[in-house]
Amino acid sequence: MEAAGKVIKCKAAVAWGPHKPLSIEEIEVAPPKAHEVRIKIVAAGICRSDDHFLSGALNEVKYPVILGHEGVGIVESVGEGVTDLKPGDKVIPLFIPQCRECRCCKNPNSNLCYKNDGKYIGLMADGTSRFTCRGKPVYNFVMTSTFTEYTVVDEIAVAKIDDNAPSDQVCLLGCGFSTGYGSAVKIAQVKPGTTCAVFGLGGVGLSVVIGCKTAGASRIIGVDLNSSKFAKAKELGATECVNPKDHNEPIEEVLAKMTNDGVDYSFECVGSTGVMVSALMSCHFGCGTCVIVGVSPSSTKVSFDPLLLLTGRTIKGAVFGGFKSKDEVPKLVSDLMANKYSVDGLITHRLPFDKINEGFRLLREGISIRTILEF
Repeated sequence: MEAAGKVIKCKAAVAWGPHKPLSIEEIEVAPPKAHEVRIKIVAAGICRSDDHFLSGALNEVKYPVILGHEGVGIVESVGEGVTDLKPGDKVIPLFIPQCRECRCCKNPNSNLCYKNDGKYIGLMADGTSRFTCRGKPVYNFVMTSTFTEYTVVDEIAVAKIDDNAPSDQVCLLGCGFSTGYGSAVKIAQVKPGTTCAVFGLGGVGLSVVIGCKTAGASRIIGVDLNSSKFAKAKELGATECVNPKDHNEPIEEVLAKMTNDGVDYSFECVGSTGVMVSALMSCHFGCGTCVIVGVSPSSTKVSFDPLLLLTGRTIKGAVFGGFKSKDEVPKLVSDLMANKYSVDGLITHRLPFDKINEGFRLLREGISIRTILEF
């Protein structure tokens, strides 16, 4: 392509610090170095995790930074040594990379990778950034940075997908949908005829609902403090919904009465340590499984009675639904295109990229489930 090997000037939503709106800026994006890929973003989703950093709930990220980790784009150019990707390929950037060489990547029971940016260093493998704004380096976000017209990503953090995949839908597979859906079908391995409780009916929680339905659960109970979410949850597969504010007793006791002493599977999709304990307690004492999906604020801790586990419950954690990113994201895209599941019900708003702050307002006010930014 014409810009290959050259700096590209483009628009990006730069976060200069927490508690501030994103600023649409002109940035410079350097060409990819060895084993890197430069991608033209065509669609991106606004995820609650992005807002956790903007709100200061998660404070590890360095500023200025280009957030966003849920997107789809077209490869513009590749660096030296990249052999499995070429200009023109449709791809999804991956916030969980897959190097296929480390202990986690070689373990079939793990989808993590030693080369992920779990400490939010915000730099490429050589310790530098490919973004510049107002003459200053700008940090990358979890190896993706999708709130920009162009981004540079390590080749181990890119999944090539079908060129015909609908961009405004498959961008959700970069985080929200895969995280929730995989938590049900891959981490919990929900069995047909079982009972599930899903705490938090945002985009991830509703994706758990879809996963539980796909797996054949007979009862899927949605739990949320916002009853306006119940209609959408039922549309996507929840059989019933409960608002803890409508009851005088703890929600785990309410669920126990509804389900003969507890559900088979519970999913915490809020990021609240208190809700995590409630989700664990809502599982049946002899055989229930609780999956922690939500991201909690920095420095928070979970405390519960060990007897909750000693009597037979299991608690699990999951990132990205347990999917090995480069290997399994293309299959998720193929399944969507084959109508094995749908994400249409998760998309409530579409906005042009420069209206990104409006998208975050819709998220914070509980109006949107997923807003798709179109470039």
